[in-house]
Amino acid sequence: MQNEKAGLYIHIPFCQSKCAYCNFYSITSVNLMPQFVAGLVNEIKLYQRQFDAFDTVYIGGGTPSLLSSGQLSDILSTINKFHKLDKETEITMEVNPGDVSVEYFKSLLSLGINRLNIGVQSFDDKILRFLGRRHSANEARQAIRHARAAGFKNLGIDLIYGVYGQSINLWKKTLAQALPFRPEHLSCYELTLEASAPLYKRYLEKKIKKLNEKQQKKFFFTTAEELGKAGYIHYEVSNFARKNNFKSRHNMKYWRHTPYLGLGPAAHSFFKNRRWWNVKSVKDYLNNVPQGISPVESEEILTAEQLKLETLFLALR
Repeated sequence: MQNEKAGLYIHIPFCQSKCAYCNFYSITSVNLMPQFVAGLVNEIKLYQRQFDAFDTVYIGGGTPSLLSSGQLSDILSTINKFHKLDKETEITMEVNPGDVSVEYFKSLLSLGINRLNIGVQSFDDKILRFLGRRHSANEARQAIRHARAAGFKNLGIDLIYGVYGQSINLWKKTLAQALPFRPEHLSCYELTLEASAPLYKRYLEKKIKKLNEKQQKKFFFTTAEELGKAGYIHYEVSNFARKNNFKSRHNMKYWRHTPYLGLGPAAHSFFKNRRWWNVKSVKDYLNNVPQGISPVESEEILTAEQLKLETLFLALR
C-alpha cells in the first residue's frame, strides 16, 4: 500500500446523549475518552507500514467535538508522525453546536483541521427537540458565527428534512435560514427510521409516520431547486457544494471506490478487493489496541463481479 494515498476516517464513539434518530454506534460513557484516545493512538501506529499517506482525514462520530484540543493534538500529531499529511490534506471534523466556542474553533485551525461539518439539523427548536438534539436553534447560529470568527473558510452545515409534521414551507424556511451564512457545503438528509434508533419505537406505536413516496420526491426536488437557485452544485444525492473545490473530497472516496482506512470502534476500511471492519464495542476495542493487538473483527474479499456492481451502484449517487 506504499505510495497509495488513501482517506482516513476516525470514529469517535462518544455522545453526551443519544439522538432520537441516530443508528450510528456511540456510547455515553465519556469517562472512557482518555483511555480511548490512548488506544486510538496505538491503532494509528499499527498501520504505519501499510498506508504511506493520506490526502483526506475525516473525524466523525459520535461527537468528536467532545474531545479537548489536547486530545485532538495527540491524535493528529500521531497521524503526522507515522503517515504523510501535507498542507493540501483535507481534514474535516464533525462538531455539535452546543459544544463549541471561538477559542475551540481557533484551536482546531491551529491543529490543521481545515473543514467543519456542523450538525445543525434544523433551525427550529421544536424539530430539534423532536430529534433529541441537545442544542438550540440559537446555539446552532452562534456556532456558525463562531466558526467564521475563528477563521474557517470551508464550512458545512448538516440538515434533516422529512421530520414528522414538517411541511414543505417549513423546510424552505430552514434552507432560507442556512443560506445567509454562505456555507461552502450543505448536506440535506431525509430522516430515516432505523430499527436501532429510539424514534423507531414511536413509529411502531403509530405515533409518527414516514414520508410516502410522493412526499419524499417533493422534499428532495424542493431541496435541489432551492439550493440550485442559490448557486449550489448538487454533486451527490444529499450533498451540495458552493464551488467544485468545496465538494467533500473524503466522502467522494467512498463513492469512487478509492482506498480508505477506518480507525476506532465499528470503523470500516477498504483497499482493492478487501473490506474489513473493527469490533463495535468500545470495551472490546480497548481490550485489544492498548496491547498492540488489531481490533479488526472480520473481513470480506470481493469478487470482480461484486466490485463492478458496487462501482455501478455508487456511481448512481
